[in-house]
Amino acid sequence: MHYWVRASSSDFAGTIPQPRSGHTAVNIGKSKLVVFGGLIDKKFLSDITVYDIENKLWFQPECTGSGSDGQVGPSPRAFHVAVAIDCHMFIFGGRSGSRRLGDFWVLDTDIWQWSELTSFGDLPSARDFAAASAIGNSKIVMFGGWDGKKWLSDVYILDTMTLEWRELSVLGTLPPPRCGHTATMVEKRLLVYGGRGGGGPIMADLWALKGLIEEENESPGWTQLKIPGQAPTARCGHTVTSGGLYLLLFGGHGTGGWLSRYDVYYNDCVVLDRVSVQWKRLATTNEPPVARAYHSMTSIGSRYLLFGGFDGKSTYGDLWWLVPEDDPIAKRVTASPPKTIHENQDASVTSMEKERQMQEDAMSELQKRIGVSVSISNSDAKKIVDELEDTELLELASKFIGEGALSNKEAVQALRDHWSKSSPKSIQLKELSPLLRDYKRGVTRIKEENLGAFLQSMNPGSLGKETYRFYHIRNVSQLRMDDIPHLLAEYRQLLLDLGAS
Repeated sequence: MHYWVRASSSDFAGTIPQPRSGHTAVNIGKSKLVVFGGLIDKKFLSDITVYDIENKLWFQPECTGSGSDGQVGPSPRAFHVAVAIDCHMFIFGGRSGSRRLGDFWVLDTDIWQWSELTSFGDLPSARDFAAASAIGNSKIVMFGGWDGKKWLSDVYILDTMTLEWRELSVLGTLPPPRCGHTATMVEKRLLVYGGRGGGGPIMADLWALKGLIEEENESPGWTQLKIPGQAPTARCGHTVTSGGLYLLLFGGHGTGGWLSRYDVYYNDCVVLDRVSVQWKRLATTNEPPVARAYHSMTSIGSRYLLFGGFDGKSTYGDLWWLVPEDDPIAKRVTASPPKTIHENQDASVTSMEKERQMQEDAMSELQKRIGVSVSISNSDAKKIVDELEDTELLELASKFIGEGALSNKEAVQALRDHWSKSSPKSIQLKELSPLLRDYKRGVTRIKEENLGAFLQSMNPGSLGKETYRFYHIRNVSQLRMDDIPHLLAEYRQLLLDLGAS
């Protein structure tokens, strides 16, 4: 169990960073956390704020240095990459206004001196929203980004000793180009998750790149990983933070709706367990921070520190701890019983996600297991009219089979047979509302006719599993394009179950 605890003035001395998003925050060993750059109210930042971990002190160092244009340090920017190697923080690219950057800097955090680096080799193009990670203590690997004209899928390796860039030639299947993703080095592999791809779709795929360690003599190659468990939804602008035996994914944003698209911001915690090789929801208590993207999340011992971010309207400057239950900070919230967010619940605070996560059926299962009598409410059934009273369904069925050829009941059955054999691409917009209602009718009847069979269809180890994931969708406008294949698959199974009952 973990606790979200908002940082208080007693946690730190000094002045905390001003609100921002699109910044970077990197650990320098176990002694410092360095926050650089970002964006607030269309103003790009170039300031450095440091958290001294041992002394619990925030401060702004007076940096020296000189660049090619005579400036002390990097120009203001956001959505750049920052990677720490020993006491040095390397900065590449990013955005300033509408301009993508391709300059390369290093900050020596022992003497707080900036240096603009003149590198050579296969120089990467200017870009923002790329992702990078350290390979051991001398190299950096960078993947993807957006150059202002196209999404990128190239891989570059920088030798920080020689300052030589090398574009990695990778054979075989490649991940789709993307930006706003994460790239995390885990032992000998680079793990890339999510991001926004070419043409705009937001992705939920996980890829592993091998061949980054020269001593291993492996040919570079990508593998798409299919990890079981409660995988995160498609998103970009999230963070992935290494925490020993697991990786912690937090926040980000995706899109909702189907007929009309809208942004959805997240504040859920999803763990990739490296031991069991499964996605899991991190069990947390009390209310999480406001949903956000383009924030930073860093590990400090057994704690995680969340800072900043953006939710489509507001830019945040709040600091939050995510701590295990035995951490002294956790006592602040254990004084009063908090609301628990279980492992199988998504903590996103958007209305769409809340509707999808109504746990009525899971609660019925829980009540049954603890010996409480279970009764199915008829409130949902009353909202769903009988098929012979569903005017839109009957009109569609009549057009499909022709007027007067069959009775209404036979026409509805013919339409159901048609849907059971249809591909997702063949479903027309006008069919979606009747299809969704007929799907709900099927779920309701199974619940009423055979409660036991319904409950047995749920995974005993996961009370919140969305066996009928679209049952609580109010209308078709909340469906996404990639929901249609899943809706059809569940609808076909419902028809089979109803036919067997």
